Amino acid sequence: MKSHAFSGPAAMRWIAVLLVAGLALGGCTLPGGAAGGAAYHVSADFTDVLDLVPAAAVKVNDVTVGAVEAIRLVGWTARVRLRIERGVRLPANAVAEIRQTSLLGEKFVALAAPAGVPATGTLADGALIPVSRTGRTVEVEEVLAAFGLLLGGGGLSQLKTINDELSAALRGRESTVDDLLHQLDTFLAGLDSQRAQIVRAIDALDGLSAHLARQRGTLDGALTALQPGLSTLAEQREQLTGALTALSRLSTVGTRVVNGSRDATLASLAALRPLLTQLVRAGADLPKALEFLLTYPFPPNVTGAIHGNAVNLHVTLDLNGAAILGNLVAAGPVPASKPPAGRATPGAPGLLGDGGVLPGPAPSASPAPGAGPPTAVPPSDCPLLDFLLGRCPS
Repeated sequence: MKSHAFSGPAAMRWIAVLLVAGLALGGCTLPGGAAGGAAYHVSADFTDVLDLVPAAAVKVNDVTVGAVEAIRLVGWTARVRLRIERGVRLPANAVAEIRQTSLLGEKFVALAAPAGVPATGTLADGALIPVSRTGRTVEVEEVLAAFGLLLGGGGLSQLKTINDELSAALRGRESTVDDLLHQLDTFLAGLDSQRAQIVRAIDALDGLSAHLARQRGTLDGALTALQPGLSTLAEQREQLTGALTALSRLSTVGTRVVNGSRDATLASLAALRPLLTQLVRAGADLPKALEFLLTYPFPPNVTGAIHGNAVNLHVTLDLNGAAILGNLVAAGPVPASKPPAGRATPGAPGLLGDGGVLPGPAPSASPAPGAGPPTAVPPSDCPLLDFLLGRCPS
Protein backbone atom coordinates (compact mmCIF):
# COMPACT_ATOMS: atom_id res chain seq x y z
CA MET A 1 0.00 0.00 0.00
CA LYS A 2 1.26 3.39 -0.89
CA SER A 3 0.75 6.51 1.20
CA HIS A 4 0.29 9.93 -0.31
CA ALA A 5 1.15 13.23 1.41
CA PHE A 6 -0.93 16.26 0.63
CA SER A 7 0.36 19.71 1.15
CA GLY A 8 0.03 23.13 -0.29
CA PRO A 9 -2.59 23.66 -3.05
CA ALA A 10 -3.55 19.98 -3.14
CA ALA A 11 -4.58 20.04 0.52
CA MET A 12 -6.58 23.21 -0.06
CA ARG A 13 -8.49 21.61 -2.92
CA TRP A 14 -9.38 18.52 -0.89
CA ILE A 15 -10.55 20.63 2.07
CA ALA A 16 -12.75 22.72 -0.23
CA VAL A 17 -14.26 19.60 -1.84
CA LEU A 18 -15.06 18.06 1.55
CA LEU A 19 -16.69 21.23 2.84
CA VAL A 20 -18.78 21.65 -0.32
CA ALA A 21 -19.93 18.03 -0.18
CA GLY A 22 -20.90 18.27 3.46
CA LEU A 23 -22.82 21.49 3.06
CA ALA A 24 -24.57 20.28 -0.08
CA LEU A 25 -26.10 17.42 1.89
CA GLY A 26 -27.70 19.91 4.24
CA GLY A 27 -29.55 21.63 1.38
CA CYS A 28 -29.80 25.33 0.61
CA THR A 29 -32.48 27.98 0.42
CA LEU A 30 -33.63 29.08 -3.02
CA PRO A 31 -33.91 32.77 -3.82
CA GLY A 32 -37.24 34.39 -3.24
CA GLY A 33 -39.08 36.24 -0.56
CA ALA A 34 -40.26 39.17 -2.66
CA ALA A 35 -42.81 41.17 -0.72
CA GLY A 36 -46.17 41.87 -2.19
CA GLY A 37 -48.78 44.52 -1.50
CA ALA A 38 -48.23 48.11 -0.40
CA ALA A 39 -44.58 48.99 0.14
CA TYR A 40 -42.08 51.86 0.31
CA HIS A 41 -38.64 52.08 -1.28
CA VAL A 42 -35.27 52.66 0.38
CA SER A 43 -31.76 52.79 -1.15
CA ALA A 44 -28.51 51.63 0.46
CA ASP A 45 -24.92 52.22 -0.72
CA PHE A 46 -22.35 49.40 -0.36
CA THR A 47 -18.64 49.33 -1.12
CA ASP A 48 -18.98 45.62 -2.01
CA VAL A 49 -22.22 43.71 -2.68
CA LEU A 50 -20.46 40.35 -3.31
CA ASP A 51 -22.78 38.22 -5.47
CA LEU A 52 -26.04 39.85 -4.33
CA VAL A 53 -28.65 39.71 -7.12
CA PRO A 54 -32.03 41.39 -7.70
CA ALA A 55 -35.01 39.63 -6.10
CA ALA A 56 -32.85 38.69 -3.08
CA ALA A 57 -34.66 38.89 0.24
CA VAL A 58 -34.66 41.84 2.61
CA LYS A 59 -34.96 40.69 6.23
CA VAL A 60 -35.46 42.23 9.67
CA ASN A 61 -34.58 39.90 12.56
CA ASP A 62 -34.44 36.99 10.05
CA VAL A 63 -38.02 37.74 8.89
CA THR A 64 -38.45 38.52 5.19
CA VAL A 65 -40.02 41.98 4.84
CA GLY A 66 -39.11 42.86 1.25
CA ALA A 67 -36.85 42.27 -1.71
CA VAL A 68 -34.01 43.79 -3.72
CA GLU A 69 -35.42 45.56 -6.77
CA ALA A 70 -32.28 46.80 -8.52
CA ILE A 71 -28.51 47.21 -8.18
CA ARG A 72 -26.59 49.92 -9.99
CA LEU A 73 -23.19 51.59 -9.81
CA VAL A 74 -22.98 55.15 -8.49
CA GLY A 75 -19.40 56.38 -8.67
CA TRP A 76 -17.30 53.78 -6.84
CA THR A 77 -20.17 52.40 -4.73
CA ALA A 78 -23.03 50.02 -5.46
CA ARG A 79 -26.50 51.44 -4.79
CA VAL A 80 -29.11 48.80 -3.92
CA ARG A 81 -32.81 49.71 -4.21
CA LEU A 82 -34.90 47.91 -1.58
CA ARG A 83 -38.67 47.35 -1.52
CA ILE A 84 -40.03 47.09 2.03
CA GLU A 85 -43.55 46.27 3.22
CA ARG A 86 -45.53 49.32 4.31
CA GLY A 87 -46.19 47.94 7.79
CA VAL A 88 -42.49 47.58 8.66
CA ARG A 89 -41.21 50.46 10.77
CA LEU A 90 -37.46 51.11 11.02
CA PRO A 91 -35.51 53.99 12.63
CA ALA A 92 -34.14 56.71 10.38
CA ASN A 93 -30.56 55.73 11.35
CA ALA A 94 -31.05 52.04 10.51
CA VAL A 95 -28.07 49.98 9.31
CA ALA A 96 -27.90 47.52 6.39
CA GLU A 97 -25.64 44.47 6.01
CA ILE A 98 -25.27 41.77 3.35
CA ARG A 99 -25.43 38.28 4.91
CA GLN A 100 -25.87 34.64 3.86
CA THR A 101 -28.71 32.29 4.75
CA SER A 102 -26.15 29.47 5.25
CA LEU A 103 -22.51 28.75 4.56
CA LEU A 104 -23.18 28.31 0.87
CA GLY A 105 -26.67 29.85 0.81
CA GLU A 106 -28.00 32.92 -0.94
CA LYS A 107 -27.16 36.49 -0.04
CA PHE A 108 -29.75 38.81 1.47
CA VAL A 109 -29.90 42.33 2.92
CA ALA A 110 -30.45 42.53 6.69
CA LEU A 111 -31.88 45.75 8.15
CA ALA A 112 -31.65 46.58 11.87
CA ALA A 113 -31.51 49.38 14.38
CA PRO A 114 -27.99 50.73 15.12
CA ALA A 115 -26.08 49.00 17.92
CA GLY A 116 -24.89 51.20 20.77
CA VAL A 117 -26.64 54.29 19.39
CA PRO A 118 -30.21 55.40 20.26
CA ALA A 119 -32.69 54.93 17.42
CA THR A 120 -34.03 58.22 16.06
CA GLY A 121 -36.84 59.04 13.67
CA THR A 122 -38.50 56.70 11.16
CA LEU A 123 -37.10 55.38 7.89
CA ALA A 124 -39.26 57.03 5.21
CA ASP A 125 -39.92 56.35 1.55
CA GLY A 126 -36.99 57.42 -0.65
CA ALA A 127 -34.46 57.46 2.23
CA LEU A 128 -30.80 56.60 1.57
CA ILE A 129 -28.63 54.55 3.94
CA PRO A 130 -25.05 55.82 3.46
CA VAL A 131 -21.89 53.72 3.22
CA SER A 132 -21.04 54.57 6.84
CA ARG A 133 -24.03 52.47 7.98
CA THR A 134 -23.67 49.50 5.60
CA GLY A 135 -21.39 46.46 5.56
CA ARG A 136 -21.07 42.77 4.74
CA THR A 137 -20.13 39.48 6.42
CA VAL A 138 -16.95 37.52 5.83
CA GLU A 139 -17.04 35.16 2.84
CA VAL A 140 -16.37 31.43 3.10
CA GLU A 141 -13.62 31.75 0.55
CA GLU A 142 -11.88 34.34 2.74
CA VAL A 143 -12.05 32.05 5.76
CA LEU A 144 -10.70 29.09 3.79
CA ALA A 145 -7.91 31.18 2.29
CA ALA A 146 -6.80 32.38 5.74
CA PHE A 147 -7.01 28.84 7.10
CA GLY A 148 -4.97 27.52 4.16
CA LEU A 149 -2.34 30.23 4.70
CA LEU A 150 -2.01 29.16 8.33
CA LEU A 151 -1.74 25.45 7.45
CA GLY A 152 0.71 26.15 4.65
CA GLY A 153 3.22 27.68 7.08
CA GLY A 154 2.20 31.26 6.64
CA GLY A 155 2.30 31.98 10.38
CA LEU A 156 3.33 28.81 12.19
CA SER A 157 7.03 29.31 11.55
CA GLN A 158 6.87 32.78 13.06
CA LEU A 159 5.00 31.41 16.07
CA LYS A 160 7.64 28.69 16.50
CA THR A 161 10.43 31.26 16.33
CA ILE A 162 8.70 33.45 18.92
CA ASN A 163 8.19 30.43 21.20
CA ASP A 164 11.83 29.31 20.91
CA GLU A 165 13.20 32.79 21.58
CA LEU A 166 10.88 33.29 24.54
CA SER A 167 11.90 29.94 26.01
CA ALA A 168 15.58 30.78 25.57
CA ALA A 169 15.12 34.17 27.22
CA LEU A 170 13.31 32.75 30.25
CA ARG A 171 15.46 29.63 30.70
CA GLY A 172 17.17 29.73 34.11
CA ARG A 173 15.17 32.81 35.19
CA GLU A 174 12.00 31.06 36.30
CA SER A 175 12.23 32.31 39.90
CA THR A 176 12.87 35.89 38.74
CA VAL A 177 9.92 35.77 36.36
CA ASP A 178 7.72 34.26 39.07
CA ASP A 179 8.72 37.05 41.48
CA LEU A 180 8.08 39.61 38.74
CA LEU A 181 4.61 38.21 38.18
CA HIS A 182 3.87 38.35 41.93
CA GLN A 183 5.04 41.97 42.09
CA LEU A 184 2.98 42.79 39.02
CA ASP A 185 -0.05 41.19 40.66
CA THR A 186 0.53 43.25 43.82
CA PHE A 187 0.96 46.40 41.75
CA LEU A 188 -2.23 45.81 39.78
CA ALA A 189 -4.11 45.03 43.02
CA GLY A 190 -2.89 48.34 44.47
CA LEU A 191 -4.00 50.18 41.36
CA ASP A 192 -7.40 48.50 41.54
CA SER A 193 -7.82 49.46 45.21
CA GLN A 194 -6.96 53.08 44.38
CA ARG A 195 -9.17 53.19 41.31
CA ALA A 196 -11.43 55.88 42.78
CA GLN A 197 -8.47 58.11 43.63
CA ILE A 198 -6.97 57.59 40.18
CA VAL A 199 -10.27 58.48 38.53
CA ARG A 200 -10.54 61.57 40.76
CA ALA A 201 -6.98 62.60 39.86
CA ILE A 202 -7.72 62.15 36.16
CA ASP A 203 -10.90 64.22 36.50
CA ALA A 204 -8.97 66.94 38.34
CA LEU A 205 -6.31 66.87 35.63
CA ASP A 206 -9.05 67.17 33.04
CA GLY A 207 -10.47 70.20 34.86
CA LEU A 208 -7.01 71.77 35.05
CA SER A 209 -6.46 71.14 31.35
CA ALA A 210 -9.82 72.71 30.53
CA HIS A 211 -8.99 75.75 32.69
CA LEU A 212 -5.61 76.12 31.00
CA ALA A 213 -7.31 75.81 27.62
CA ARG A 214 -9.65 78.67 28.55
CA GLN A 215 -6.64 80.74 29.66
CA ARG A 216 -4.71 80.04 26.47
CA GLY A 217 -4.72 83.68 25.42
CA THR A 218 -3.39 84.79 28.81
CA LEU A 219 -0.68 82.12 28.75
CA ASP A 220 0.32 83.12 25.23
CA GLY A 221 0.58 86.75 26.32
CA ALA A 222 2.66 85.81 29.37
CA LEU A 223 5.04 83.69 27.31
CA THR A 224 5.32 86.43 24.72
CA ALA A 225 6.12 88.97 27.44
CA LEU A 226 8.76 86.64 28.92
CA GLN A 227 10.54 86.24 25.61
CA PRO A 228 12.53 89.55 25.73
CA GLY A 229 13.65 88.88 29.29
CA LEU A 230 14.77 85.36 28.44
CA SER A 231 16.62 86.68 25.41
CA THR A 232 18.41 89.24 27.59
CA LEU A 233 19.35 86.55 30.12
CA ALA A 234 20.64 84.35 27.32
CA GLU A 235 22.75 87.21 25.98
CA GLN A 236 24.15 87.98 29.44
CA ARG A 237 24.78 84.37 30.36
CA GLU A 238 28.55 84.79 30.46
CA GLN A 239 28.31 87.92 32.64
CA LEU A 240 25.93 86.18 35.07
CA THR A 241 28.20 83.16 35.26
CA GLY A 242 31.19 85.41 35.94
CA ALA A 243 29.28 87.32 38.62
CA LEU A 244 28.28 84.11 40.38
CA THR A 245 31.86 82.85 40.22
CA ALA A 246 33.17 86.15 41.65
CA LEU A 247 30.52 86.01 44.37
CA SER A 248 31.74 82.56 45.31
CA ARG A 249 35.31 83.86 45.61
CA LEU A 250 34.04 86.86 47.63
CA SER A 251 32.31 84.58 50.09
CA THR A 252 35.52 82.60 50.50
CA VAL A 253 37.52 85.77 51.19
CA GLY A 254 34.83 87.09 53.51
CA THR A 255 34.88 83.87 55.53
CA ARG A 256 38.65 84.06 55.84
CA VAL A 257 38.49 87.73 56.97
CA VAL A 258 35.81 87.03 59.55
CA ASN A 259 37.73 84.08 60.94
CA GLY A 260 40.94 86.12 61.07
CA SER A 261 39.38 89.15 62.81
CA ARG A 262 37.20 87.21 65.22
CA ASP A 263 39.47 87.71 68.25
CA ALA A 264 39.88 91.44 67.57
CA THR A 265 36.12 91.85 67.09
CA LEU A 266 35.41 90.07 70.39
CA ALA A 267 38.00 92.29 72.19
CA SER A 268 36.41 95.44 70.75
CA LEU A 269 32.97 94.33 71.90
CA ALA A 270 34.36 93.55 75.36
CA ALA A 271 35.90 97.05 75.53
CA LEU A 272 32.59 98.63 74.53
CA ARG A 273 30.71 96.81 77.25
CA PRO A 274 31.47 99.30 80.13
CA LEU A 275 30.57 102.28 77.94
CA LEU A 276 27.30 100.68 76.90
CA THR A 277 26.59 99.79 80.52
CA GLN A 278 27.03 103.43 81.60
CA LEU A 279 24.83 104.60 78.74
CA VAL A 280 22.13 102.21 79.91
CA ARG A 281 22.45 103.52 83.44
CA ALA A 282 22.18 107.12 82.23
CA GLY A 283 18.79 106.26 80.82
CA ALA A 284 16.60 109.30 80.22
CA ASP A 285 19.12 111.67 81.85
CA LEU A 286 21.33 111.72 78.78
CA PRO A 287 18.76 113.14 76.33
CA LYS A 288 17.68 115.66 78.99
CA ALA A 289 21.30 116.78 79.48
CA LEU A 290 21.75 117.14 75.73
CA GLU A 291 18.58 119.19 75.57
CA PHE A 292 19.83 121.48 78.40
CA LEU A 293 23.18 121.82 76.62
CA LEU A 294 21.51 123.53 73.67
CA THR A 295 19.99 126.26 75.93
CA TYR A 296 22.84 126.67 78.45
CA PRO A 297 22.92 128.56 80.89
CA PHE A 298 19.10 128.63 80.87
CA PRO A 299 16.90 125.58 81.26
CA PRO A 300 14.94 124.45 78.17
CA ASN A 301 11.60 125.75 79.46
CA VAL A 302 12.91 129.36 79.69
CA THR A 303 13.24 129.76 75.93
CA GLY A 304 9.58 130.76 75.63
CA ALA A 305 10.15 133.70 78.02
CA ILE A 306 13.20 135.14 76.25
CA HIS A 307 12.45 137.95 73.81
CA GLY A 308 15.61 139.38 72.28
CA ASN A 309 17.92 140.35 75.13
CA ALA A 310 15.22 140.46 77.80
CA VAL A 311 13.61 137.85 80.04
CA ASN A 312 10.05 138.24 81.28
CA LEU A 313 9.76 137.47 85.03
CA HIS A 314 6.94 137.76 87.55
CA VAL A 315 7.65 138.82 91.13
CA THR A 316 5.03 138.65 93.89
CA LEU A 317 5.62 140.74 97.07
CA ASP A 318 3.56 139.92 100.16
CA LEU A 319 3.44 143.13 102.31
CA ASN A 320 1.00 141.78 104.87
CA GLY A 321 2.49 142.88 108.25
CA ALA A 322 0.89 140.10 110.26
CA ALA A 323 2.24 137.51 107.87
CA ILE A 324 5.70 139.09 107.96
CA LEU A 325 5.73 139.16 111.78
CA GLY A 326 4.39 135.65 111.92
CA ASN A 327 7.21 134.45 109.70
CA LEU A 328 9.76 136.33 111.82
CA VAL A 329 8.59 134.87 115.11
CA ALA A 330 8.09 131.35 113.81
CA ALA A 331 8.46 128.77 116.54
CA GLY A 332 10.58 126.46 114.48
CA PRO A 333 12.21 126.16 111.11
CA VAL A 334 9.93 126.13 108.16
CA PRO A 335 9.86 122.61 106.70
CA ALA A 336 10.98 122.40 103.12
CA SER A 337 8.08 121.90 100.81
CA LYS A 338 8.03 121.19 97.10
CA PRO A 339 6.78 124.16 95.13
CA PRO A 340 3.69 123.54 93.13
CA ALA A 341 4.12 122.53 89.52
CA GLY A 342 4.39 125.36 87.08
CA ARG A 343 5.55 127.97 89.64
CA ALA A 344 8.99 129.35 90.39
CA THR A 345 10.75 128.01 93.45
CA PRO A 346 10.93 130.64 96.22
CA GLY A 347 14.41 132.01 96.60
CA ALA A 348 15.42 131.03 93.08
CA PRO A 349 14.46 133.94 90.87
CA GLY A 350 14.71 133.40 87.15
CA LEU A 351 13.51 129.78 87.21
CA LEU A 352 10.34 129.11 85.32
CA GLY A 353 7.69 126.52 85.68
CA ASP A 354 7.22 123.54 83.36
CA GLY A 355 6.28 124.23 79.77
CA GLY A 356 8.26 127.49 79.50
CA VAL A 357 5.49 129.67 81.03
CA LEU A 358 6.40 132.29 83.58
CA PRO A 359 4.68 131.84 86.92
CA GLY A 360 1.97 134.30 87.72
CA PRO A 361 1.06 135.76 91.08
CA ALA A 362 -0.08 133.34 93.69
CA PRO A 363 -3.85 133.24 94.12
CA SER A 364 -5.11 134.93 97.21
CA ALA A 365 -6.61 132.23 99.32
CA SER A 366 -6.88 131.71 103.02
CA PRO A 367 -4.56 129.04 104.31
CA ALA A 368 -6.16 125.91 105.57
CA PRO A 369 -6.47 125.56 109.34
CA GLY A 370 -3.30 124.17 110.83
CA ALA A 371 -1.38 124.61 107.55
CA GLY A 372 1.99 126.40 107.47
CA PRO A 373 4.61 126.81 110.19
CA PRO A 374 3.54 127.28 113.81
CA THR A 375 3.43 130.95 114.91
CA ALA A 376 3.42 132.62 118.39
CA VAL A 377 0.27 134.64 119.13
CA PRO A 378 0.70 137.54 121.73
CA PRO A 379 -1.73 137.57 124.67
CA SER A 380 -4.56 140.01 124.49
CA ASP A 381 -3.35 141.93 127.57
CA CYS A 382 0.24 142.29 126.30
CA PRO A 383 1.29 144.87 123.70
CA LEU A 384 2.94 143.54 120.59
CA LEU A 385 6.27 145.35 121.26
CA ASP A 386 6.51 143.94 124.78
CA PHE A 387 5.70 140.53 123.41
CA LEU A 388 8.45 140.81 120.80
CA LEU A 389 10.95 141.99 123.49
CA GLY A 390 9.95 139.18 125.83
CA ARG A 391 8.43 141.35 128.51
CA CYS A 392 5.01 139.65 128.62
CA PRO A 393 4.52 137.09 131.30
CA SER A 394 4.24 133.62 129.88
